[in-house]
Amino acid sequence: MADGEPLIPPSAVDVDFSDVAWGADRTMSDFETGMWRMEEVQPKLRSPIVAVDVLDKPPDWERLVRAHEWASHMVPRIRMRVVEPTLRLGNPMWSVDPEFDLDYHLSRVRLPEPATFDHALRMCRHMATEPFDRARPPWSAMLIEGLDDGRAVYVVKTHHSITDGLGGIQLMTLLHSRRPEPSPDKPDRPAPLPEQMSGGGALFEQALDNVRSVPGRLGGLIRGAVRTAMTVVGDPVGSVTEVAGYANSIRRVVTPPPTTGSDLLRDRGLGRWFGVLEVSVDELRSAAHVAGGSLNDAYVAALLGGFRRYHESFGHDLETIPVGMPVSMRSASDPTGGNRFAAARFAGPVGERDPIARIKKVRTIILGLRQEPALGLLDSAAPILVRIPTVVLANWYLSQSTGLDLQASNVAGVPVPVYLAGARIERMFPFGPAPGCAVMATLVSHVGTCCIGVNLDTAAVTEPARFMSCLQESLDEIVELGRG
Repeated sequence: MADGEPLIPPSAVDVDFSDVAWGADRTMSDFETGMWRMEEVQPKLRSPIVAVDVLDKPPDWERLVRAHEWASHMVPRIRMRVVEPTLRLGNPMWSVDPEFDLDYHLSRVRLPEPATFDHALRMCRHMATEPFDRARPPWSAMLIEGLDDGRAVYVVKTHHSITDGLGGIQLMTLLHSRRPEPSPDKPDRPAPLPEQMSGGGALFEQALDNVRSVPGRLGGLIRGAVRTAMTVVGDPVGSVTEVAGYANSIRRVVTPPPTTGSDLLRDRGLGRWFGVLEVSVDELRSAAHVAGGSLNDAYVAALLGGFRRYHESFGHDLETIPVGMPVSMRSASDPTGGNRFAAARFAGPVGERDPIARIKKVRTIILGLRQEPALGLLDSAAPILVRIPTVVLANWYLSQSTGLDLQASNVAGVPVPVYLAGARIERMFPFGPAPGCAVMATLVSHVGTCCIGVNLDTAAVTEPARFMSCLQESLDEIVELGRG
């Protein structure tokens, strides 16, 4: 989870593509395997990640097509489909699609006049709810033109098994340009060769990789056992205390938040609605500083205030709601792409009317969550969970996620102006997946602006426009703190 700071220094946007290895893992992790398979039996667990770029003008279409073709050379994952091993005796593997067709994945539409950004968002929403063709690479992109103010919208949808939010920003950073002009001298490489991988081939290749990795795994186990033994001998009391502390952390992590979901938001369905908010990074950070919190604390407090206002508009009072928050587990040494996050859950103090007190409470909660030793337990347990029958795993996961009224994510974005085929990207709104939760809110900072994308389950939030108005009022209240 980011905290409003830039993902990369400005100079890093000009990437040396000679050694790009985004999404280099050929085999899905156990966690990614679960996400890929569960939605087959439980459509409510569909997990697309959608990025909506607002452009100052329509980009050059032919140049945009060439840019996607070039990108598919530099990042082979763009051309890869998912192959399930025979009898699912192993995890799915990524294989270069022998029938890759860029025209299938990239499309262009023009809205009938007069068209607004809201009309474009509706198209993005419909695009997001359409299931992927699982026989093809699980991504699609669309250029939407015809907005009455002369702007355009570029939307990209990827399956969560490809990457998490931060990995998606890493990919977009690789592919955006610092200059509006073409870069004829940028490096290129041949397109990856098509592969005719079958289920049997995926099973054989994975089994061979497992055999090759046995010596390294055994060595790691032996070294770990030796270190553990030496630690126990040197400090037996401390070791027992550490084990007990970790056990307590596991209990806190796996126990649902000490609150029940809102009756007003209890239903779940397949309908989605997209809304956007924006505020300057400086304004939100200044407001947070007044309350002794971070930008992320102020952001979450604003969301919770919006929930309270929405419920009060229906005559409902509540003190807390169950909240989920993905926490990035990436380190500087981790490869780009893929999924590396843990899920934290807590009772959000919705009933706190004082915005300063709400920010302080949020800060105390989140600082405690980040220090939990067992925070990454779900990832550690993934090898076991993924072996459970998919229908059982999907129903269990859905029962956990439907217990959340809000999921809130914050991903640092690009701090400098970037371009797409000659058009400047003015805003970058993220829409994270909402598999089972009522509301998924995601913040990405883009050139000094916090772009907030809100993905609503319309079975839970039956009046989306009213809900967004309540969020805006709460955000304004938070920002006002920094102006006093």
